[in-house]
This record gives sequence, C-alpha cells and structure tokens, in this order.
Amino acid sequence: MKQKIILWLTGYDWTEFSIAYYMQKTQNYEFYAIIDVQNNPKEFFENQTLVSFKKIWFYHDYVNALTIKKTELINSFQKKYNIPAMDIAKNDRIFMKKYNVFHEFSNEEITEIVANECQLFENVLDEVNPDFFLSLETAFRPHHFFYLLCKTKNIKILMLNSANWGDYCYISKDYHKLENFKEKFIQTNTEKTSFVEQQKRVLEMKLSNKTKTFFKNQQKSSNSKFSAAFYYLFKSDNKTQKTHYTHYGRTKFKVLFNEILINFKRKNRKKFIDENLSYKIPNNQNLIFFALQQEPERSLLISAPDYIDQVENVNFIAKSIPKNYHLVVKEHPTQGPPTRDWRKKSDYQKMMNNPNVTIIHPSVPADKIIEKSKLVISISGTLALETAFYGIPSITFADNDYPLIPSISKLSSKDELSELIRFSLENIKNNPDDVKKYFDILERNSFIFNLYEFQLAYFKQLYFDANLFDVKISEKNLEKFLLDQKDVLLNLTNEFNKKISET
Repeated sequence: MKQKIILWLTGYDWTEFSIAYYMQKTQNYEFYAIIDVQNNPKEFFENQTLVSFKKIWFYHDYVNALTIKKTELINSFQKKYNIPAMDIAKNDRIFMKKYNVFHEFSNEEITEIVANECQLFENVLDEVNPDFFLSLETAFRPHHFFYLLCKTKNIKILMLNSANWGDYCYISKDYHKLENFKEKFIQTNTEKTSFVEQQKRVLEMKLSNKTKTFFKNQQKSSNSKFSAAFYYLFKSDNKTQKTHYTHYGRTKFKVLFNEILINFKRKNRKKFIDENLSYKIPNNQNLIFFALQQEPERSLLISAPDYIDQVENVNFIAKSIPKNYHLVVKEHPTQGPPTRDWRKKSDYQKMMNNPNVTIIHPSVPADKIIEKSKLVISISGTLALETAFYGIPSITFADNDYPLIPSISKLSSKDELSELIRFSLENIKNNPDDVKKYFDILERNSFIFNLYEFQLAYFKQLYFDANLFDVKISEKNLEKFLLDQKDVLLNLTNEFNKKISET
C-alpha cells in the first residue's frame, strides 16, 4: 500500500513542491496538498503535471465561506483537540492592526475564518488519513495551525528545519528541535576544547552571516523592481483583494500610495536612527545585552506570543536587572529594507527615555557587544546560542534546544525574570566542552542544504527577485528550475526517504 503524504504548499515557496517532484521519481508515494496561493499562481496548480496529486484543496476557497454556528464549532474543535485556535489567531500578522494597514479585521471576520479553518483541516485529515505531513518550518499562522492538528492526530511530521548553523538542515517532528537531542547530549562525551577554538568555529558558521547575505541579495535589481511594478499595475487584474482575506483592502491605488509612504518613512526613520542611536558600546563594566527581534516574524508571533511588544520588553527587562547593571539594546540588522521597515521613531524614543538603557545602532556587530557583556538576553533568536561561544551566560524566552548548553537558561514566566537574571550572573559556570558537544551532535545529525541559496534561486527565476508573488507560474519555467536544481534536490529527497524508512 502506498504511503500517503500531505503537503502545505504556498505561492511564494517551492521547497515542498520540489521535494515531492523528486520523491515521486524515487519512491511510490501518494501525495495530497492544501494550497495557500493567490489567484495568479492558482492556475498553475489547477493544471500542472509535474507532481501527481491524488487530491488538492485551495485554502482560500474554503475560508471565505459563511459558517453556521461559528462559535460553537470553534469551541467544540478547541475542546476536542486541545488547540487554542482563537488565541493563536490573535497573533496573526494579517489580523493585527499594527502590521496590516489595508484592512482592519472585526472579531466576526476572524471568527468566521478560524471556524472555516477548523472545519476544512479536520475534514481533510479525516478524509485522507495521511501517514506523513511534509513541511518546511511553519512561518504563518494557518500553516502552523494545520501542523498542530496533524501532531494532535498523531500524523508523523517531516519538518525541514534550518539548523541555525552554517548550511546545515535536519528533518524532525518539531519546529527547531532535533529529535532525541537531550538523550544524545547526555550520552555523548567530547574532547576538551577552549572558548578561543570555538569562537573561530562560530565566526564561520553563525546564522547571522547567512541571513545578512540572504536579505542583501533580495530585491536589489532595479530592473526587477520596475518589471514587478509594471506587471502589477498594468497586467494584474488584482482580484485577489476580493477573494483572499490576506489581501483585503489592497487596491492598486492603496498599494501604490502605501509604497510611496513607506519609502518616505524609511528615509525619515533611518535618519533618526543614524543621528540618535549609539555607535559606541558603553564602558560600564556591568552590561546586560538585549537584542531586539525582527518583526513581524514567526520568532515572536508564534514562538514567543507573550513577548510581542518590543518596547514593553525593554522596559520589562530594564526593571528586572540588578541596580548596578546597565541595559544595552541593539536593533536587529535586518529590521529595515528590503523586507521590513524600521520601527516608528516613537518606539525608539520610548526605549531611549529610560536612563538605564542605551540603544545601539544596527550596524554595530553583535559579537562586539557580547564580548563586553555579563549576560545576553534574546526572546527567541540565535544570539543566545552564539553567546555560548564567548563563555557568557544567556537567557532565551522561547522553547528550543538551546538550554541543553548549561550556560543558556530558559525563562518560564515573566515573574521569574529578575531571579533568573541574578542566578545567571552569579551561578552559571561556562564550559567550552558543552558548546563543542552541542554543535558536534547538531552537525552529525544534520545534512548540508543551503536553504537560503535555494530560495534566492526561485525568487529570481519566478518572482521578479522577490518583488511580486501574485504572478502566473509557467510549468516550463518551473520545470527548468527543478532540473537546474536536480543534484541539490535529489540529495534533499534522499534525506526525506531515509527519514521515512526510519520512522
């Protein structure tokens, strides 16, 4: 009997589709998919012959329908599966006024959408009864919601995770958690090392190197930007703004006006940042370093929903540190263009109003601040992990594997922060052997796949260098991309086939 694999496909990422394309050539699987796409790429999925799907469901065809007894349906679903669907929806970037300037969603609209999702996802899984859910890391709420339901229904998860370490990736059942990592860590012995040796290692492999390159190489072509703008303004019918709740209110005029306004705000805010944020790290001997997260981003909205307000985070941490310590806060280097916008000037001003807080310019290297700090705090970023290479304790707020390294502590609740900070400063003993062991295990249980490079390749070939995603997809063009990436994708496919055989 064929093993059934269900996918979550989008119109902006082709990783899962590419894996399925080569998996069907190497093994005999039965594929199904929920497809979250805009109107232009939808035509491709309706007619394509590259991957043979037993059945597909277009997400937006179902979530815009009118649902009878919405609240009762959601309550029943939440009770049955113990998934807080409405609480998760509160942190959807599309539903949040802070991030969506085109449409303000009412509670009624959100309830309608979530009720339809509950109905669709349960019906699909009951009908298919898949053996596996194959997925990238869940970046957006609906995708993550479906993943949670798959886990609850004991469907085996095959999630491709970036290891946050060089070009390494691994496949696991959880987001950013290598399977049986704790057991491996306890059972593994490692050779003696030093922090100096390990620091050489991190300089080459740290994630920030990859993300800087990734964002630097996006949307840098003026010709691509012009082509995307021309396509959108003169070739697109823009019907998506009526059929997809994620695009409500996005008329061509509003999008164009907003783009002009954003460019003005970017320049104005960047001028404020350059003139007011510090390029110098304070000479205070007792520094605690807090790194702001990029937003909107999964690392906050899904991984750490209790800590979404970054200004409040700074105030909260500043109140929690010992009196003889000074808080240094650094802006995330990729918070600005091309993919995000700098925060409002008022946000920076509120943080700067605290005399015990210094806001550091995003251009200042984080490792220079780490070297002068007694403690580093990160909501869910990799900075807490990188800090371990410097023999300095750190605290993370999100649920991940980092605290396997004894110098990294996980905050369980806001009430415990002051105590955890004092404990970390006074009692944490750092051992470079633990750092080496963590990354030795990570490397041995991972494989090489440059996910960022792969994404940049299809951005350039299909999406005007990531400037526009609601475009028609040519099967011939996509097939060429798949063949160009054949060696890379066959290696990746082999890793999935191996994982399935081990399950």
